[in-house]
Amino acid sequence: MTTADPERTPSLSRPLVGPVRVHPGAWLKAVREALERPLTSYYLLLSAAGLLLTIGLVMVLSSSSVFAFRETGDSYSVVRRQLTWTVIGLPAAFLASRVSLVWVRRLAYPAFSISLTLLLLTAFIGVERNGNTNWLVLGPITIQPSEIAKLSLVVWAAHIYANKERRLGSLHQIMVPVVPGMLLATGLVIFGRDLGTALILFGIMIGMLWVVGAPARLFLLSSMVVGVIALALAATDTERLARITTFVDPFKDFQGTGWQPAHGLYAMSSGGLFGQGIGASQQKWGTLPEAHTDFIFAVLGEELGLVGTLLVIGLFLTIAYAALRIARQTKDPFVRYATFGIVVWLIGQMIINVGMVLALMPVVGIPLPLVSYGGSSLLPTLAAIGLLIGFARREPEAARALAQRRRLRSAGLSARR
Repeated sequence: MTTADPERTPSLSRPLVGPVRVHPGAWLKAVREALERPLTSYYLLLSAAGLLLTIGLVMVLSSSSVFAFRETGDSYSVVRRQLTWTVIGLPAAFLASRVSLVWVRRLAYPAFSISLTLLLLTAFIGVERNGNTNWLVLGPITIQPSEIAKLSLVVWAAHIYANKERRLGSLHQIMVPVVPGMLLATGLVIFGRDLGTALILFGIMIGMLWVVGAPARLFLLSSMVVGVIALALAATDTERLARITTFVDPFKDFQGTGWQPAHGLYAMSSGGLFGQGIGASQQKWGTLPEAHTDFIFAVLGEELGLVGTLLVIGLFLTIAYAALRIARQTKDPFVRYATFGIVVWLIGQMIINVGMVLALMPVVGIPLPLVSYGGSSLLPTLAAIGLLIGFARREPEAARALAQRRRLRSAGLSARR
C-alpha cells in the first residue's frame, strides 16, 4: 500500500495559480480613466482641501500648545480659536459653492469697495504688529483686511474681464479699470509696510493680465516697477534690508535677523524622512518665532518629515490641477478668470511661505493657506475653495452626473416606501 506524499499532493486550500501581476500600463490607463470622469475636479478639490484643513488643525494644535500655555495657561486656547474659525468658514464655503454666479458677480463691486475702505482705515487707524500696520480692530474682533482683499480683487477683476470678453484685444480695455484698482489696493497694503501681502496682490494682478492675453512688454514693465518699489522699501527700512541680505545665509546674523529662518532650517533638517512624530517638535518650545503661523511648515517638516511636507505640497498642486482643469473646460469667461486668479493666489502664497521656511526667500510674513493659524486668512481661503467647488459642480458633465445621482437617490427612496 502506498501513501501519497503530502508535500507533492496539491492542497485544495492552496491557490493553483500564481499571483496576478498588473502591467504598469494598466495602472496608467486606470488613472487616466479616473481623471476623465465628470466629477474628478469636484472630488479632487473636496479631498485635497479637506486634508489640508485637517492637517492644519493638527499642526496648529501641536505647534501652538507651548505658546498658548505660556501666554494664557491653556494649551488649547489657540487651536480652539482656529476651530471656531473653521466652524464659521465651512458653512461659508458651502454657501459659496451653492450661490449662483449671477449673485457672485453682483457682489463683485460691493466687495471691492468694502475691501478698499477697510484697507484705507487700516492704513490710518490700523494696529501695528511685528513692524506691519495691517490689522484693524472692529469691536471685539481684530481682522487683517488685506487677506479679505485677495478674494475680492480676484472676483472683481474676473467680473470686469468677463464683461469685456470681446474687447480684450485693446490694451486700454485690459488695463482700465483693473490695473489702477489693483495698484490702489496694493499701494494701501504697502503703506502699512506689509511687503509679503503686496507681493501676493501684485502676483494676482500679473496672473490676471496673463490669462486675458496682455502683451509681454507689460509684464517686463511691471516687473521693473515692482523691483524698484521693493528696493525703495528695503532701503528705507533697516530691518527689512537686513532680512533681504541675510536670507541666503541666515547663520551670518544668527542672533539677529537670521534667528527665525535659521531655526526653521533646524526644524526641517531634524525631521528626516518620516519626522519626529506629531507633538515631538523641539523648535516650537520658544526658539522658533511664529511657529503656528508663518513658520508652521517648519514644524510640520520636523514632526512629519519629508513625507509630510511633500504631501502638503502635493495637495496644493492637486487643487491647482483641479482648478486649471475647470478653467480649461469651462465656457464661462468669469469662471475661467476667477479660477485662474484663485490658483495664482493660493499657489503663489504657498511658494512664498515654503520659500521663507527653506531660506530660499526673505521672511515677509506670509501664512500657509488652510494650514497656518488665523481666521483672517482661513475664512477668505475657504470661501475661495467653495467658489472653486461650485465651479466644478457647474461643469456640464458634472452637473448631469449630479442630477442623475439625485434622480437615482430619489428613486431608491421611493422604492423603499
